Amino acid sequence: MKAKTPAALLAALAFTTAASAAGVDSRTYTCAALHALIAAKGFVFISQVTFGDFVVADQSYCAGGSHIQLRSVATADNPECIINYCIGNINSGY
Repeated sequence: MKAKTPAALLAALAFTTAASAAGVDSRTYTCAALHALIAAKGFVFISQVTFGDFVVADQSYCAGGSHIQLRSVATADNPECIINYCIGNINSGY
């Protein structure tokens, strides 16, 4: 099997980074597929007018002092798909 060239690897990395930076539109996924994507990546940026922020797989992806809050986003099959969202600790002033 032939090894990939450094240029090909850099191009693949740039494409992956650019796609990740743009975020995903949750409305193009089913709720189950969105949950699978979040679980596989750990965190995902959802880019929608009504929700533009990161969602996480679990508490370990939240910054110190933050905790999980359940939120909902629209998906192709569910107008209120429940996802994990990190929110700052109310007592810490975040």
